[in-house]
Amino acid sequence: MDKRPGLYLEPFNFDAIRKELKEKFGGCTECDVASYAMYPKVYEDFKKFTDKFGDLSVLPTKYFLNRPEIGEEFQVELEKGKVLILKLLAIGPLSDQTGQREVFYEMNGEVRQVTIDDKHAAVENKSRPKADSSDSSQVGAPMSGVVVEVRYKDGSDVQKGDPIAVLSAMKMEMVISAPHSGKIGSLGVKEGDSVDSQDLICKIVK
Repeated sequence: MDKRPGLYLEPFNFDAIRKELKEKFGGCTECDVASYAMYPKVYEDFKKFTDKFGDLSVLPTKYFLNRPEIGEEFQVELEKGKVLILKLLAIGPLSDQTGQREVFYEMNGEVRQVTIDDKHAAVENKSRPKADSSDSSQVGAPMSGVVVEVRYKDGSDVQKGDPIAVLSAMKMEMVISAPHSGKIGSLGVKEGDSVDSQDLICKIVK
């Protein structure tokens, strides 16, 4: 080869590509034209992704590749002077019917909820002991949901009516209160856990 490689390529109609992209996606840049010319399938997959999730280039790489830990707070700068402060609160159970989960998080201090597809999740079947309704020392979950906050530890003293934990269910938050005064024991949940109705949250020993 005694000349630059581009001279040996067949002519390429960039104007036709530009027109096609405008018809398909409503507009394009020169970067879009070059990307589609070299990697058409990859570019189309990228456009489908951004149409569904938006511009994720503003997301820190760490959180693009992996989810944050429960309770972890991070910032996303959408544009200069416009910053979102996000914190993951809880991840709901996997729906066997839809393969989706509900995710609970804070955005600038306000609790939000979003439903996501979980394509990599295995079927979950974690069973928890049930609270005995005849035993006043056992505190059960009033309904199915996700534990978004636990306010006491094993061995803590509580008074009747004190909020032990906060449960998010059916787009509502519900406080699980101590039925009587005593000491917390057998605390079986943590923030981010999913529970079914009457699952044992803890025991309160007088």
